[in-house]
Amino acid sequence: MKSVDAHLADILATVRTLAPLELELERALGTTLAEEVSSPVPLPPFDNSAMDGYAVRAADVAAAPVSLPVIDDIAAGSGELRAIGQGHAVRIMTGAPLPAGADAVVPVEWTDGGTVTVRIDRPVREGNAVRRAGEDVQAGEVVLKPGTTIGAAQLGIIAGTGRRRVWVRPRPRVVVLSTGAELVEPGTQLGPGQIWDSNSFTLTAAVREAGGDGFRAGTVTDDPAAFLDQLDAQLVRADAVITSGGVSMGAYEPVKEALGPLGTVRFEKVAMQPGMPQGFGVVGDDQVPIFTLPGNPVSSYVSFQLFVRPALRKMRGLPAGPPATRPAHLLAPLHSPEGKRSFLRGVLADDGTVTPVHGQGSHQLAALALANCLIMVPEQVTEVPSGASVQVIRI
Repeated sequence: MKSVDAHLADILATVRTLAPLELELERALGTTLAEEVSSPVPLPPFDNSAMDGYAVRAADVAAAPVSLPVIDDIAAGSGELRAIGQGHAVRIMTGAPLPAGADAVVPVEWTDGGTVTVRIDRPVREGNAVRRAGEDVQAGEVVLKPGTTIGAAQLGIIAGTGRRRVWVRPRPRVVVLSTGAELVEPGTQLGPGQIWDSNSFTLTAAVREAGGDGFRAGTVTDDPAAFLDQLDAQLVRADAVITSGGVSMGAYEPVKEALGPLGTVRFEKVAMQPGMPQGFGVVGDDQVPIFTLPGNPVSSYVSFQLFVRPALRKMRGLPAGPPATRPAHLLAPLHSPEGKRSFLRGVLADDGTVTPVHGQGSHQLAALALANCLIMVPEQVTEVPSGASVQVIRI
């Protein structure tokens, strides 16, 4: 059998990083920055008030309480040049430009709120409640580097530098197909021998959690020709395809029967539990990567975490490799088959202990839904006692 590490290495050697494109900011959330972003001006571009209050010279209020004449009002967005002299105050709003001559702002809460004359009850230091020009970013300074995942805060600073569009590597478009004559849509009545399709929902959601755009294409029967027709119809919008089911050793395996003759997809046994039957390759004129995962719900989900998620990271232009692990102390003994790397479902607590969930079968989706990690047991280990240190993967 092929090792888990070798299978992932083959996948990462095949998958290509998506080419960058220029997007409007509204469409850039979740993408990966493909250029440096710098600010053409200082941020903020001018000295301004951090609070509603009164712009003053700090020396004029050092002996507070004092009363000063209010000679002007300045609102945020004002473009007029203002100035104050010794012994005067200007009422100022948050974000408004600081008038020339002022070196501090007295919060309105420290005053009587006067509009003609203001009584100031407390002294302030020079620079109090003043945002200096360039305090956040200097003109020409790089604020974001290529390879940064664009979230809300990153979008904010890009917009704050005056940019309307930005070069990014897009979120991978991933089509998800479930196969099996027994599958029916949730919300419909079950007939004899039927089950509701859950894999396509699970995997589409997993794609979105991993930073891709998941498109659920529904279910396909056990007819290889019908599978190929559905696959061909979906390739036009896909950067990658995920299938579940139809890759085992028995009869009625439509994915294997349809893709095997193409010669571009390999079906192999990987030394892991759950998820031993795996397939990977490329399809179509554009050589779209296809991940053919096993049909058991837990097997397909674990396979996604181990193989598809790292591939999506590479497609997004992010560092890609095996899932990160962390140590934990096991609170119950575990058993694992020799020669296979096991990924058992567990609950990782804040204190660093991990408890296996009850129900480790590859079909037991309810137990998976209770878990927040995978407990990894190496191929050569068959027994892990309670209290042992283990490596876990957060999910």
